Amino acid sequence: MGREFPFVSDMAAAGNGGGDDGCGDQATSPVVDIYPLSSYYFGSKDALPFKDETLADRLYRMKSNYNAQGLRTCVEAVILVELFKHPHLLLLQERNSFFSLPGGRLRPGETDVDGLKRKLSRKLLVDDSENDWEVGERLSTWWRPDFETLMYPYLPPATKSPKQCTKLFLVRLPERLDFIVPKNFKLLAVPLCQVHGNQKTYGQIISGVPQMLSKFSINRVIP
Repeated sequence: MGREFPFVSDMAAAGNGGGDDGCGDQATSPVVDIYPLSSYYFGSKDALPFKDETLADRLYRMKSNYNAQGLRTCVEAVILVELFKHPHLLLLQERNSFFSLPGGRLRPGETDVDGLKRKLSRKLLVDDSENDWEVGERLSTWWRPDFETLMYPYLPPATKSPKQCTKLFLVRLPERLDFIVPKNFKLLAVPLCQVHGNQKTYGQIISGVPQMLSKFSINRVIP
């Protein structure tokens, strides 16, 4: 498991990432401590199986699962690190194309926090049974009214039976951690300024993460 530098960045953003921004409310803002990317180790483990399916196959699978289990509930993690004095968001990339926040679908009867810890351990740690993650505030909830529609950051009034609910949680990292990622995924650190509003590349949910984080004061911690 060799070390790699898993970031996608063609810019070094200006700014110190902390301190008073002139708005006068820093003292009352909830604080998120972030640590340098160099504080973490990155390695790989055996690939996870994935479904090589067409859009029609995926829609059929979603409908079958909904008929059997009802509403599909997913949980995803917003995880930040520091690079170039700027907050970066950790994203997973599958097959060099699709970007996603770490997380996944809950099991029947599983709580949001337990499910998110299980998914994070499966995708980001060497041992799937490890689950000592600090899951914090829920940042947003997204809804899919129908199988073929986009996700909405609210439940549309006319929706009687939504098909999917996705919840985003802030997950705070410790100062040190070994990230061990399946070989068919890449773990990338992408600057928030690159993600913001970039739906074409990252999709509607990920591109909205910087706005979700605007209520927080981000504090760079230099070990």
